[in-house]
Amino acid sequence: MLRKALMISTPLVASLAAAMMMFAQAPAGGGGKGKAPAPAIVQIKPGLYEVTGLGGNISVRVGTDAVLIADTGNLGEENYTQLIALVKSVTPLPVRAAVVTHIHQDHSGNTASFVRDGVPVWAHEGEKALTATYVTNGKSIAPPSNTFGKSQNITAGSIKAELYNYGPTHTGGDTIVYFPDLKVIHGGDMLVSAAPNCDYPMGGSVTSWVKAVDEVLKLDFDTVIPGHGNPMTKADVQAYAQKWKTFVQRASDEVKKGTAKDALVAAIKVDDLGWNAASYNQPARIDLFIADLQKNAK
Repeated sequence: MLRKALMISTPLVASLAAAMMMFAQAPAGGGGKGKAPAPAIVQIKPGLYEVTGLGGNISVRVGTDAVLIADTGNLGEENYTQLIALVKSVTPLPVRAAVVTHIHQDHSGNTASFVRDGVPVWAHEGEKALTATYVTNGKSIAPPSNTFGKSQNITAGSIKAELYNYGPTHTGGDTIVYFPDLKVIHGGDMLVSAAPNCDYPMGGSVTSWVKAVDEVLKLDFDTVIPGHGNPMTKADVQAYAQKWKTFVQRASDEVKKGTAKDALVAAIKVDDLGWNAASYNQPARIDLFIADLQKNAK
C-alpha cells in the first residue's frame, strides 16, 4: 500500500519544519543516519491520513463530525502545534479522542497537551504504569486520561475504533488501534516495517510478541500503519509473523545449546530476516532477553 499524496504544507508547517526535523527519531532498529524527513500528512484511504516526520507514524482518522488521532508524536509543544496544524490542513473538524500505543516519547510525547486541551487520551493500563518511571532527556511523559485492560471500544463522534492489548511485545503496555469500517490497523511499534526493537526494561517480550502478532492476524484488515516505516498489507504482516517465529526459535535453540551470554546474540542468524539483533546485547536487556527465551525453551 503506497501513500497516496505528497506533503501537504501550511504556513506554520513551512516555518517550523526545519526546527521540527531535529526532534524526529529514526525508525525502530534503524541507524538514525541522514536528515529526518520534513513533517507531512498523506492520505492512506478516504477518511484516514498518516502524519510522518514528527516521531513515530501518526494516524489521523477523519469522520463526519470529529477526528481521532492514534499516537501523539515527539515530546514538545512545538511538535504538538505542528501536528494540529497538519490535521487542520486536511479537515476543520475537532479532535475528539487520541490513543497512545506505548510509552516511548516519539509516540506518547504530547499526551499532556491533548489532555490539557480537553481531548481524552486512551492507552493501555501498562503504559500508564510506565509513565511513573519513564524519563527521556530528563523529562517525563504524562499519563493518559483513560485506560483499558485487554480491549476497549471507543468512539469519537461518528468514528468507531477498537483498542487491543495482546500482552507484552515492544513494551509492557502496547496497544493496537483497529478501525473495522476501513479495515485498517494502527500498529504502533508492535508492528513495524523496519527491524523490531524489544524494550525489555519497559516490559517487552519477544516470546509474547510472537503470539500477539498471530492474534492481530485474526482481525479483518488489509492495511497497517506501522509505528515506523511504510504502510503494510496483511501479507506483509503474515511475513512479519513468520520472521518473529523464526527469530525466536533460533534464539531459543541457542539458549538450549548453552551458548554463552557474550556470544548469544552474535550466534542468532538474522541476515536472512533483514533484522539487526544488536540491541539485545545492551546491559539492561541481555539478561532479561535470556530469561525470556529460557521460559520459551522449556
